[in-house]
Amino acid sequence: MAPRRAVCDPCGPGGSEGPAGRFEPAEAAMLIRLHKNAMTTPATRLVIQQAQGTEAELAQRFGGGKFTIRKWRKRTTVEDGSHTPHRPQTTLNAGQEEIVVYLRTHLRLSLDDLLAVVREFIEPGVSRSALDRLLGRRGVNRLPAPEVEKTQVRSFRAYEPGYVHMDVKYLPQMEDETERRYVFVAIDRATRWVFIAFKSKKTAAAARSFLNALNKAAPFKIKTLLTDNGREFTDRAEPPRISRWPNSLCRRGFRVHIQAVGKPTLATFRSWVDSGRYL
Repeated sequence: MAPRRAVCDPCGPGGSEGPAGRFEPAEAAMLIRLHKNAMTTPATRLVIQQAQGTEAELAQRFGGGKFTIRKWRKRTTVEDGSHTPHRPQTTLNAGQEEIVVYLRTHLRLSLDDLLAVVREFIEPGVSRSALDRLLGRRGVNRLPAPEVEKTQVRSFRAYEPGYVHMDVKYLPQMEDETERRYVFVAIDRATRWVFIAFKSKKTAAAARSFLNALNKAAPFKIKTLLTDNGREFTDRAEPPRISRWPNSLCRRGFRVHIQAVGKPTLATFRSWVDSGRYL
């Protein structure tokens, strides 16, 4: 036996638009998935789109409001649209989100640690759930396991507080900003304590200012500072040499060893550190 057709007459009993209201069982299933506050069915919406007359006439005819008539006349489908905002209402702006993703992926902070950093330096009003949703949207709520070198098995080196890794990241320029910005980040390997600051320039003066603030804020004595060989830290000579500003800090009692990432530079800096030149 052939399946029975479901019949819907949007104009009610005795209406003149009966044939337009006929639809297949698949269309009947669509009615079940209507929004709970929907005032019209897909068949009624189709009739509205095809009917002639003013908005007031059709509103009186179908028992709806002018807004409903106008809305379905403008649309090309009869399905309910998504009620999810096109852009989620978030506490953080686009630039702040980039910083959060960077801190998450490069420092591998847990959700609670990341929340503490964001509230301290970026946005005090952010909630844990909002931060968790952001990580999910950006695909970094679950980080892959760190790669482990298989060439040599060594015992894990236990760092004492004061071994700090410092890095600088360029932030994308927002539409309402007139110049680019940089975020200076420092993290202690032992305690995972984090300190960040925003600078308008990536210069030795900016790095010196950041390190002064870092030294004042750190709850421990900084003994080793690990950086890359950026020009804000070195003068990029051949062989690379440490800029003068760390040496001036050492004279003021700030004990710091600077090593740059990269084997040649690292070897050069180690020889200077071993010789006691920067102590």
